[in-house]
Amino acid sequence: MIPRQEHPKPQFRRDNWLNLNGVWEFEKDSGNSGSERGFEDKNHVFPLKINVPFCPQSTLSGIADTDFMSSVWYRRTFVLSEADLDGRIVLHFGACDYFTTVFVNGKAAGTHKGGYVSFSFDITGFVTPGENILTVHAEDNERDPLIPSGKQSRIYYSHGCDYTRTTGIWQTVWIEFTPKTYISGLKYFPSLENGTLTVIADLRGAGILRVDSSFGGTDTGSAETESSGGQVTITLKLTEKHPWELGRGGLYDLTFTYGQDVVHSYFGLRSISYRNKKFYLNGKSVFQRLVLDQGFYPSGIYTAPTDGELEADVTRSMAMGFNGARLHQKVFEERFLYHADRHGYIVWGEYPNWGLDHSRPDAIYGILPEWLEEVSRDFNHPSIVGWCPYNETWDVDRRPQINDVISIVYLATKAADPTRPCIDTSGNYHVAGYTDIYDVHDYNQNPDEVRSHYEKLTVGEYHEENSNVRGRQNYDNVLPFFVSEYGGIRWTDDRSGWGYGKGPETEDEFINRLKGLTDALLDNPCIFAFCYTQLTDVEQEQNGLYTYGRKPKFPPETVFPIFSRKAAVED
Repeated sequence: MIPRQEHPKPQFRRDNWLNLNGVWEFEKDSGNSGSERGFEDKNHVFPLKINVPFCPQSTLSGIADTDFMSSVWYRRTFVLSEADLDGRIVLHFGACDYFTTVFVNGKAAGTHKGGYVSFSFDITGFVTPGENILTVHAEDNERDPLIPSGKQSRIYYSHGCDYTRTTGIWQTVWIEFTPKTYISGLKYFPSLENGTLTVIADLRGAGILRVDSSFGGTDTGSAETESSGGQVTITLKLTEKHPWELGRGGLYDLTFTYGQDVVHSYFGLRSISYRNKKFYLNGKSVFQRLVLDQGFYPSGIYTAPTDGELEADVTRSMAMGFNGARLHQKVFEERFLYHADRHGYIVWGEYPNWGLDHSRPDAIYGILPEWLEEVSRDFNHPSIVGWCPYNETWDVDRRPQINDVISIVYLATKAADPTRPCIDTSGNYHVAGYTDIYDVHDYNQNPDEVRSHYEKLTVGEYHEENSNVRGRQNYDNVLPFFVSEYGGIRWTDDRSGWGYGKGPETEDEFINRLKGLTDALLDNPCIFAFCYTQLTDVEQEQNGLYTYGRKPKFPPETVFPIFSRKAAVED
């Protein structure tokens, strides 16, 4: 049975596609010498089998080798008909970590740098009717200071808050068949106030672009425009207004036609703003009750074993009283965002910047190109309410961050998406004038002390930073204030594992501490959001509300009232 059979891009879906997941040939290339030895040649014998899209470190892959892999190779065949060659043949990768070279029938068809965002190649000129050979080479060095690795451990063993590595293909691989006149991209600008959707479409070839919308099966308007190719703008006036809402979602279905090309999509009609130190969704002040979600799975590492598990992580979080998540140190696959969109679950998009040496000026090349690919890929998701390219940019060998590197990424993010706020670097060290949200990380385990940390905000005074960052960043009491990491309370039955501070001794002590820490933030009228660490345990880090196997440590009905009660900042 082919794993992960669902279409990987629900917001840009064509009906004519071929899933290439399943068993591939595989070889580890420890010396990264496969190219010299002709691994791309069809006669080379690959000794192993791997189950794509699971990384070779995972048990689901069938390899389960957790050591460093500087270079790996994949190969499989696929069959095309004469009719398939009438249009374009596009090869897609959901993600492949880190530097990918693709060969089709022994010829180099393209390369991609970056381990987290989807990419594609037009392989029309490389294929023939009948059997074709696809070979993939992935190079990955988690110890390279110019390669972002997120939470992948840079020593052999997992430790602290670093975990098992991912190398090579870890999301769906597929082929898409398109006409020669086609839609290459869509960007949505919904207006709740006006009841409209404005679309910027990138088109290839001449034709008439038409968009039809519906909600719950009822037609809600259409529009069309003529184009000779390139970029066009079209505005659709909706006949019904259905706001996208927390906990409920509410999505309009879209169908785009351009010549013979048909693309299925959706959007959410919602407005967001950050003003008066508050977050507004559809004009209403809402407290962001977020949980830290790191997107690791025991059997798949970076890859959820099923699409159902992606959705279940959303509903598990909501069952504990959260209305959203920080998608932490990882670019989550588009299917996760689809489920967040459907359930009305807000998220912050983040980049796995850890591993990059941000004290070096050339580190900009390790983040900016793929980060902008992420912002572009996920721009249309209504669930995303903010961007965060960096997290905790600590000094590297006593060298401080280069502020220009941080600020350039911030400015590029704002240029790519002026509709959402951007946090320059979450927790520390904020660059003066280059963040839309001021956030802090606070793992103090004493509720009274946490409450006292933020009392000055309520009388208009400066927030006093903790000793880790004092003198490196200052809050001006103007920006919205976000405690974007707190809690991290360790809890396991045998009191083992890693967590923040001294773990509680009893279940009652855990619940009382959880409530005290959370109340301290909910009661403060100058805090618009929190993010609790974390949704699930990950390997040795044992501070989740669920185990790594997704079993609740405490009844959700006990935890739900703690996180979900009304906050002082809310309407």
